[in-house]
Amino acid sequence: MLRDIDLTGVRAIVTGASCGLGIETARAPTAAGAEVTLAVRNTTAGDAVAETIGEATGGIRPRVVPLDLADRATITRFVDAWGGPLHLLINNAGVVTGGLERTCEGWELQFATNHLGHFALATGLHHALAQGAADRDGAPIVSVSSTAHMRSGIDFDDLHFERRSYDPQIAYAQSKTANSLFAVEATRLWAADGIVANAVNPGGIATGLQRNFTPDQKASLDAAEAAGVFTYKTVEQGAATSIVAAVAPEFAHSGGRYLDDAQEAYTVPNDADLAQHPHGVKEWALDPATARRLWTVSTDLLRV
Repeated sequence: MLRDIDLTGVRAIVTGASCGLGIETARAPTAAGAEVTLAVRNTTAGDAVAETIGEATGGIRPRVVPLDLADRATITRFVDAWGGPLHLLINNAGVVTGGLERTCEGWELQFATNHLGHFALATGLHHALAQGAADRDGAPIVSVSSTAHMRSGIDFDDLHFERRSYDPQIAYAQSKTANSLFAVEATRLWAADGIVANAVNPGGIATGLQRNFTPDQKASLDAAEAAGVFTYKTVEQGAATSIVAAVAPEFAHSGGRYLDDAQEAYTVPNDADLAQHPHGVKEWALDPATARRLWTVSTDLLRV
């Protein structure tokens, strides 16, 4: 994906780059010359990854900076410490829980980490991204979503499962729909600054993301694989779609899209069957009015 592309001078951030998909997502732009920052919760693991990447790229070693997307204080520290332009933000990190977990604010953990944490990071870095866009005629944001988005839209009446019974798969799905909607509204608001955002589905990849799965979640995943909803990819194959969203000319100034298998996905109705459309994107994940409402709600939550 990066053959003949020189990213020298590009300053990039990859969240969740201490394991799984994030490692390859960070290694590829580093190898192309980018100055990459690994924004990670576990800095010991991050340092080990940075060392490995440095060895693989002939001595170009990424920076490692602590970031816990479920902890607003660490996001604030990260944003405040960032100096100068930012040319590429890849919101790759994600969490899956086996049961209901909450942040100190009482927010459901998957929504708080996968969406709200990345939302706070991106909005906090908006000025740096605008600087980066002025430097290089554009600053893309990559928002990692999932086929799981097809299981649920956004329940604005009960975002944090305070009244409905908790289903970790529905909670994860809601957060992944939110990742796509972020790309829609970020592009609408920030395209004039040269910032566009696109959502990507990396596909099914065996990573640490599945470590907290319950037996029911594992059974559901196995059933989906058996039904042909997905075929497992390598991390390199999964990272390819993120890299396309980050560097492909056709997405340099075009945002609010959802990519699957390194190309823009086709849109399906909200009642479409996941097994029949594993490479589609539901309308609720691209709806401009829903995206605008989610942005407002997210902004209000982070003000508290």
